[in-house]
Amino acid sequence: MAQTLMLMRNNYALYLCLLMLAVTVKSNAQDSINVVTTAVPMLRISPDARAGGMGDVGIAISPDANASFWNQAKIPFAQQKAAISLTYTPWLKDLGLNDVFIGTVAGYYQIAENQAISGSLRFFNLGSIQFTDFSGNDLQQFRPREWSIDGGYSRSLSDKIGVGIAMRFIYSNLANGTTNGVTYKPGTTVSGDISFYYNGLNEEGKGFTAGAVMSNLGGKISYTNDARGRDYIPANLGIGAVYHAVFDETNKLSIGMDINKLLVPTPPSSRTPEALDAYRNKSVVSSWFSSFGDAPGGFKEELKEFQISTGLEYSYSELFFARAGYFYEAKTKGNRRYFSAGVGVKYNRLGFNFSYLVPTGQGINRNPLSNTTRFSLLFDLGGDAGESTTPE
Repeated sequence: MAQTLMLMRNNYALYLCLLMLAVTVKSNAQDSINVVTTAVPMLRISPDARAGGMGDVGIAISPDANASFWNQAKIPFAQQKAAISLTYTPWLKDLGLNDVFIGTVAGYYQIAENQAISGSLRFFNLGSIQFTDFSGNDLQQFRPREWSIDGGYSRSLSDKIGVGIAMRFIYSNLANGTTNGVTYKPGTTVSGDISFYYNGLNEEGKGFTAGAVMSNLGGKISYTNDARGRDYIPANLGIGAVYHAVFDETNKLSIGMDINKLLVPTPPSSRTPEALDAYRNKSVVSSWFSSFGDAPGGFKEELKEFQISTGLEYSYSELFFARAGYFYEAKTKGNRRYFSAGVGVKYNRLGFNFSYLVPTGQGINRNPLSNTTRFSLLFDLGGDAGESTTPE
């Protein structure tokens, strides 16, 4: 087992091999593959079925129980005083991994007309991993797990502006054992979110909403006692905007877009020890800013590190919802590109959302996320929110 751990732990290989993260990178003689990798990428997996059906658009869509995953600042504008959501996602089932799944719980409570508290929990079960030695002989099985828990506070500064903050604890247990005096252990760290929301809707619910979020701003994470082996977590800058059209009392349509950029250094094109040390040893704060200009190849290559989500949601009488979306990532940065669709129903205070990722590609180029489904249950609690969101 020690030999296997040694091989898998090199840089980020351990985590990427265990997750088999839905990245289909097709090599091309004209393209240089240079994917920006992080530890704990589960923090960037779409955590609810509503946004999942819209191509992972979530920053500026109308607030619901899952708002704490996307944008804390919009929670004071929610129509319900309190809500909770449960989501279950079988992960990479198209690859035959039947014991891998993501489960989430999220909720909020408006403590005043213009203030709210919220919390969420993510749990990632990576199934059972069979470790082997160099000869392929079975050694033992290990069941990797990781989770994060957070709490947040949000406040509306006016009837149009909201702000929010959150703190998060992250736990990731990917391997154990000792080799060459190095002990592998669960990794832990903390991070925080800062969010902003603009509510430009009129009394009919028509108009623009927008938001910006800096998420997972925190320390590096390590799976050993070696200080040089600390990995970046997926700090991210996201901006989003949605236009809400109201055709009549029963028919509404929302069309939105999110743009996301990891605030993580781009791996150097040169794999010399000096270049790799400079990459790994960069401080967290400096990496947030330098991530906008460190891509080998200059500005053109830097633009490829932006992920784009587009989606729409049709609502009939706030009882039935139909959704569709598209997610785009550059070929040299992971090549995740897929269409998604979803539906939702709501009866009284109970809601159900379902999303489906449309299969793309064939053979070895088939998207590993094909046929991914998400199921969310939402419960509205505590009555309607107050009409006024103006600070006292």
